[in-house]
Amino acid sequence: MILDAARLALANLFAPETRRVFWKVLGLTLLALVLLWFALRESFVAFALPWFSGYLPAFPDWASWLTVVAGIFASVGLALLLALLLAPVTAVIAGFFLDDVADVVERHDYPADPPGRALPLGAAIAGSVKFLGVVLVGNFVALLLLFVPGINLVAFFLVNGYLLGREFFEFAAMRFRSPQEARLFRAKHASKVFLAGLAVAAFLAVPVVNLLTPLFAAGLMVHLHKLLSRADPDFRG
Repeated sequence: MILDAARLALANLFAPETRRVFWKVLGLTLLALVLLWFALRESFVAFALPWFSGYLPAFPDWASWLTVVAGIFASVGLALLLALLLAPVTAVIAGFFLDDVADVVERHDYPADPPGRALPLGAAIAGSVKFLGVVLVGNFVALLLLFVPGINLVAFFLVNGYLLGREFFEFAAMRFRSPQEARLFRAKHASKVFLAGLAVAAFLAVPVVNLLTPLFAAGLMVHLHKLLSRADPDFRG
């Protein structure tokens, strides 16, 4: 079941409708990062650079030299920061388009089934913020265990597998169920949801490809929810 859901989700990534969603997400992500870059750069120029000339008046040559060095280090640091923020920012923006991916999957693979209900805007915003928090918490926990041999990689997959599986499955389930019923349905099938979450964590671990993680995860969990619902049609929560 998990392998079937993952295979179908990968196929959905190459659908023209999904590609359009991805380009929108990527374009908005790059725009957000460019705006962030300008904001941070102007803040550095306005507040940090004057420090060198204002607090080192007796050493004008040193101040000039340190200004150049500080500018270089700031540029490198800013580039690294934006690289680290690429995936989280993509995740936040993609959160607003998960229903679009779910619609594509449902229309393409389950045309005879009633379509799901898109989440309200407030719920979509909350979901995006929540997903960002999940990613940050998961990776922070894994980072804390980075220097523990044999545990760091396992922690990354276990933590992200659980958190990502839970969040994305409940997203897919809430298109057809109440939030409480979605949580109960996820809890009943927790082992399968966790295994699917591990597949999402594996996707997240691949550089560059991980930009597609929210779209892949949404498609995967839509398929898994459909398959589990057909296998457990009498569940009422």
